[in-house]
Amino acid sequence: MLSKKRARDILEQIIALYPDAKTILKYTNNFELMIAVMLSAQTTDLAVNKVTGALFERFPNPEAFAASSPEEIEPYIRSIGLYRNKAKHIYQCSNQLIANFNGEVPNNRKDLESLAGVGRKTANVILSVGFDIPAFPVDTHVSRVCKHHDIVPQNATPLQIEKIVTDILPKELWNQAHHALIFFGRNICSPRNPKCDEYIH
Repeated sequence: MLSKKRARDILEQIIALYPDAKTILKYTNNFELMIAVMLSAQTTDLAVNKVTGALFERFPNPEAFAASSPEEIEPYIRSIGLYRNKAKHIYQCSNQLIANFNGEVPNNRKDLESLAGVGRKTANVILSVGFDIPAFPVDTHVSRVCKHHDIVPQNATPLQIEKIVTDILPKELWNQAHHALIFFGRNICSPRNPKCDEYIH
């Protein structure tokens, strides 16, 4: 594993490559963001973007989802993985938002993680992207890049990766680091043919 100083240096080089990186998920408010992030588990953001247009047109808010059923939601998201489970979670989560939070997406981790289908990574994305609250979501790209560059141990869990990186970087860089690492993982530090040496020194 690298020293903390060298790990920070590499992370800052990656952030510098993508100073304007943002999520590619399409959404117009925090509720749509939350649904899109829930749908993105074990599938690509591009696949999610293909279904959310029609989905949000039919179900524009928690009330619309809550008034339907998982079976009504399923056809709109059938093309993405785990769609039955995701439809059930969206339906349950929408009902919880209405019952517990006046139909609004909460802005703290404890309340977010009380919702069906919202784990730590999804909560982190909503805090970071939706509310601009410092958080560091760990997805497969982030995990792979951090392990490839020995910033974290090879067997580190997502939670361990989150703790190590947020210990290395100041809070104000957490949100940007997350997006930059995703783009770096997609475009440069690919699983089969990483080209990191051309960019990281």
